[in-house]
Amino acid sequence: MMSKMKKVVCFGEVLWDVLPDGKKPGGAPMNVAYHLNKLGIDSSMVSRVGNDEAGKELTEFLTKMGLSIDYVQVDARYHTSEVIATMGDNHEMRYDILKPVAWDFITYTAPLEKLVTAADVMVFGSLVARNQETRDTLYRLLDHARFRLFDVNFRAPHYQRETVEYLLHKADAVKLNEHELLIITDWMNARAKDEHTAVSTLQEQYGLSEVIVTKGAGGASYYTLESRHDYRAYPVTVKDTIGSGDSFLAAFLAKKLFGKSIDDMLDYAAALGAYVTAQSGANPDYRTTDLQRFMWEKQLERVKWK
Repeated sequence: MMSKMKKVVCFGEVLWDVLPDGKKPGGAPMNVAYHLNKLGIDSSMVSRVGNDEAGKELTEFLTKMGLSIDYVQVDARYHTSEVIATMGDNHEMRYDILKPVAWDFITYTAPLEKLVTAADVMVFGSLVARNQETRDTLYRLLDHARFRLFDVNFRAPHYQRETVEYLLHKADAVKLNEHELLIITDWMNARAKDEHTAVSTLQEQYGLSEVIVTKGAGGASYYTLESRHDYRAYPVTVKDTIGSGDSFLAAFLAKKLFGKSIDDMLDYAAALGAYVTAQSGANPDYRTTDLQRFMWEKQLERVKWK
């Protein structure tokens, strides 16, 4: 008998990343949903777009990629979100995020509650909580989630300490980068001498069972309450870094839901993050066979240069 397909709800922003070479669909939760769907997880996107051409194009993209638009609301007043993305030093991206936009006004509904209640995991970020209406909806839905995965995404000035601390308390697991970890531990007046101590303090303060710290080209570390696991990044020529952390999280979560080992989870996550970094935009089209071939080629390179 086949096991029941795992279900994940991704709550948050859908938008257009406006890049020098054109606009591409984006938004961290949507990126996660896109890759989860590619990897065999039943992922649903909860968001809001404007009643405009940009919103229509986004929902058409979601449909084309096999993602349901049943929970993507349409706003008659506010426009679909666009973000101006420019590349800074070390290929890091800078974002000009306009406000207000449609996803600032996601409305709580009974079907949303039912969707979240039935899901195995709810993924959410910090950016979407910048406005009260969507924030209130998120807070209510979190009370119905089985497992809450907080993908921290600090985009100044679009986050508030009080909101982030509330979401950390509600979360079961969190993914963040080194800079975000430093900001949060500074809030706690608990800047530590090393990352491991900082994460342990975070886990104790907020009751987090799992923490992922991403480090770009430096790889990533995964912490449970009992152990730490480090993984190095796959070397690639960087096209841009948009969505690399989102793809990492999606691959990690997919393997976790399939019951794979920690090493498998981290290796697959590192591979997909690197693969996306070598492409333009957060959501390149690919098959899992493309990713397997990429991993095989990179492993051969490692052997060759040992």
